[in-house]
Amino acid sequence: MIKALQHFYFHCVLTKPAIALAVVAILAIGLGLQLPQLKIDASADALTLEYDEDLDYFREIYKRYQTGDFLIITYRPKADLFADSSLEHLQALRDHLLTVPGVTGANTMLDVPLLYSPAVTLTDVVKGQRTLLSAGVDRELAKKEFLESPIYRDMLLGPDGKTTAILLNLAIDNRFIELVRTRDALRLKRDQQGLSESEQQSLESISREFLDYSTLATEKSHERVQLVRDIVDEYRSEAQIFLGGVSMITADMVDFIRSDLTVFGSGIALFIIVLLSIIFRQWQFVLIPLATCMLSVLIMLGFLSAIDWRLTVISSNFVALLLIICLAITIHLSVRYRELMQQHPDWSKTEHLTVTVQSMLKPCLYTVLTTMVAFISLVVSGIRPVIDFGWMMSMGLVVAFVMAFLILPAGLMCLPTASIAASTTTKKPFTRYFSWVTERFGGTILILSVVAALVSYWGITRLEVENRFIDYFHKSTEIHQGMLVIDQQLGGTVTLDIVLDRISQGTTRTLDDANDPLAEAAPFDEDPFEEPDPFAEADPFSEADPFSELSTLAVAKDNYWFTQAGLEEIQQLHNYLELLPEIGKVQSLAIAYQVANDLNGRPLNNFELALMRNTLPDSIKAFLIDPYLADNIEQTRLTMRIKETDPNLRRGELIEKVRRYIIDEVGLKSEQVHITGMLVLYNNMLQSLFQSQILTIGAVFIGIMLMFMVLFRSLLLSMVAIIPNMLAAAIVLGGMGITGVPLDMMTITIAAIAVGIGVDDTIHYLYRFRNEFAQDRNYIEAMHRSHDSIGKAMYYTSVTIIVGFSVLALSRFIPSIYFGLLTGLAMLAAILGALTLLPKLILMTKPFGAEVDTTK
Repeated sequence: MIKALQHFYFHCVLTKPAIALAVVAILAIGLGLQLPQLKIDASADALTLEYDEDLDYFREIYKRYQTGDFLIITYRPKADLFADSSLEHLQALRDHLLTVPGVTGANTMLDVPLLYSPAVTLTDVVKGQRTLLSAGVDRELAKKEFLESPIYRDMLLGPDGKTTAILLNLAIDNRFIELVRTRDALRLKRDQQGLSESEQQSLESISREFLDYSTLATEKSHERVQLVRDIVDEYRSEAQIFLGGVSMITADMVDFIRSDLTVFGSGIALFIIVLLSIIFRQWQFVLIPLATCMLSVLIMLGFLSAIDWRLTVISSNFVALLLIICLAITIHLSVRYRELMQQHPDWSKTEHLTVTVQSMLKPCLYTVLTTMVAFISLVVSGIRPVIDFGWMMSMGLVVAFVMAFLILPAGLMCLPTASIAASTTTKKPFTRYFSWVTERFGGTILILSVVAALVSYWGITRLEVENRFIDYFHKSTEIHQGMLVIDQQLGGTVTLDIVLDRISQGTTRTLDDANDPLAEAAPFDEDPFEEPDPFAEADPFSEADPFSELSTLAVAKDNYWFTQAGLEEIQQLHNYLELLPEIGKVQSLAIAYQVANDLNGRPLNNFELALMRNTLPDSIKAFLIDPYLADNIEQTRLTMRIKETDPNLRRGELIEKVRRYIIDEVGLKSEQVHITGMLVLYNNMLQSLFQSQILTIGAVFIGIMLMFMVLFRSLLLSMVAIIPNMLAAAIVLGGMGITGVPLDMMTITIAAIAVGIGVDDTIHYLYRFRNEFAQDRNYIEAMHRSHDSIGKAMYYTSVTIIVGFSVLALSRFIPSIYFGLLTGLAMLAAILGALTLLPKLILMTKPFGAEVDTTK
């Protein structure tokens, strides 16, 4: 069977190379036509864990309270903010932004009611509202209200009194939420229990519908962000304006990914041309490897486009990696081919290529398989973009391997190549220096390796997962600048919600408030207004009571969280949250309660609170009560924004501290407390990184050890082979810990990738060492010859990979820069280990058997 496949391969590629190249070209053109369909996913879900229960709860709360996405425009005029010209300019900008499709409203300091400038009564609130644009408003008092009011402080006016915000409310896409929740529920059941045939069909149908719908929704969102940007640009001449919000970040991330694809692809292509020109100095060995790499990427991108598999900010790096790894394979083949041409100048081209393929097929196959093991190990991370990245790279490696063994031999058969004269020089390759060092200073190499391992272990213990999302972007980007202003001036950037449930006490609920006139009168399912009002003569509000004319109307059904007892619990928690330095703006029913008490001159009792809910204008209830109260299930919500720029922010510790306070100090039960929001989802992902790092590294080492066992059939040799790669992974992780670079979605992949790619050199070296040792069974001589031959290819490919990954430093996404530079560092450690520590371990353990003394 194997011989038949070999015969078929050599017949198709070497006998009819033009046909083989034509087939590849047709495939590439066919898939290349799909490239316009390539889509990019930069949604906030890309920062979350796979099957995160908190994510599903977050979507449920998002839908229940109809709290949609929003865009924030920070506005700092050149003139005084409260001057007529500035307010007119701000008003014109607001009105212009309200024309954008999908914008349902805007909250600015021009629109909100003024309640403390000067203080009004509840009767005044019911009768009408005054705003900053109303006639006769004292703007100094209004400024003080915006700075000090429990409603507006840290939200509409920054502490500097010069920066304000326009909050654009976006339409809630309930259909999107329904589709994604249904799809994820079916996926989870499929993976845990299995699906029936009808459920499987439903999953396929809902998945297609969601992809189509999300594509349209994403396009609309990007168009809306661009339209907002265009409008804002018209007003920048008179004010410093920044745009922020999840939608804006998503739109910019898509632009970053597209930019990175272009920059990485063109940068690495240019690098390939320069490098191959320096190494081989023959145009055939530049053109053919370049074509192999580019066609491999084209075929993969076309395939991803055809099946609508979308790139994320993580998986978009697969283009750079695939180019680099494919180039490494072609360099190994090219170096071996040129060696044979030099050693056997009398052979035909067919003989040179036949032996090249036969000698390199097995080591290249195993290097590809071990690298695939590294990328497949990322599947256990539980993070969707990382999982996608792992699968894409695994498939891409198969494509790169096939293309290298098709295009390179067929291309060399079709193109004329100049002969390479047999070497007559006694000058040894540069890599001979490493074997000389290993022979003479092997003990020093072992000591340095042990020291490096110990220092790396110490560094690994210092690894952290806490990182600031704002630091993902260059300081020159609008994302960074906008987040900085919002974080420091307007109450924080990342959302955190606390949802409190009321445990049912039966159909008749006992109220804690002794002053409640309904407490002893009747259960809640009876009408308390059927009996004469027992407070008619003693009503302290009598004539002045703002609710006196409505005292005979039915009030809203009572809700524990809108009683004195419930509101005091909320207020206690609200006040505590405001004291925490990491937390910016806090919003809850406590604000409505405090404002009502301030305007009333004393705390309202339960009866008055219920009446107030009936009489408040809908516009005020819409932002003071409705976002924080779910009557039908007796649930309340506190929302807050977290200051990402706080250097002491520890997300996990903050969440647990708040939870413990609610249970221990407020007195609620754990089942009543739910903490959600983007901070929780992002924290879940970050906290999973340590476990994911252990799982991925463990999986890759186990997989590679098994590969070594199959390839070399020796446990000792497998252990020898894995040690230098373990050290390389430890060095890069330890270096991150020592320098304070945290784990994130990008850097979590470095160790596994470094091992997977670095082990390629190990396999090539051991495979060649075994063959060289078989010649004279002398370990020292076999080491020198291995360094002279395969060592050159290892050196070339390692330089290729290190410099190739450095191209990622051109990214506009900071984690991609870290990924490129740290992976380059890992590859440097891997090649040094392969050329020094690995041969020293071979000399010590003699895994290929005893030497033969040739001097006798």
